[in-house]
Amino acid sequence: MSDLPMHSGKIYYSGDPKLIAEQQECLELQYDFNHTRPSESTRRDELLRRFFRSVGKECYVEPPLHANWGRNTSVGDYFYANFNLTLVDDTYITIGSHVMIGPNVTLSTAGHPVDPDRRRKVAQFNIPITIGDNVWIGANVVVLPGVSIGENSVVGAGSIVTKDIPPNVVAVGNPCRVLRVIGARDKEFYFKQLSFEDA
Repeated sequence: MSDLPMHSGKIYYSGDPKLIAEQQECLELQYDFNHTRPSESTRRDELLRRFFRSVGKECYVEPPLHANWGRNTSVGDYFYANFNLTLVDDTYITIGSHVMIGPNVTLSTAGHPVDPDRRRKVAQFNIPITIGDNVWIGANVVVLPGVSIGENSVVGAGSIVTKDIPPNVVAVGNPCRVLRVIGARDKEFYFKQLSFEDA
């Protein structure tokens, strides 16, 4: 069985032995990455470039990293992810440049039918996730299948993102909703009443 059903958006059955064997190879690379020492930055970079579909320049992922495959995830330049990033990348996750991801974030492309008989047979579908340039995703955020997050946007900590987020906004909550547009005040204040001028 090829990996084509994984990327079709249609129902397939993920218990296929060939898929499981292919996934095992990816998980071995992930294990190696997660067991590097902090001083082994060159080795970490080499392993990430073998693990991910593509990696831009000067990217940093804090171990541990968890991914179903790794090879279905692409990241742009200057990507940063704090510890415990979970990538349920059974199909493509595309992340732009200058993206920051807080600790304990999950990006999940995979879903299962609500019908229990089909779930019992390990039925699954996968819908891609896209994150634009210069996005900041706060700690403990969950992004669900099929979501796109527009460039420059901020997703607040603890949010559950079930629908697309437009560019240039702050969005928070469960379910995640746009709170406000990023504007002139954000150029003056970096947190509540704390001004850049006083920093």
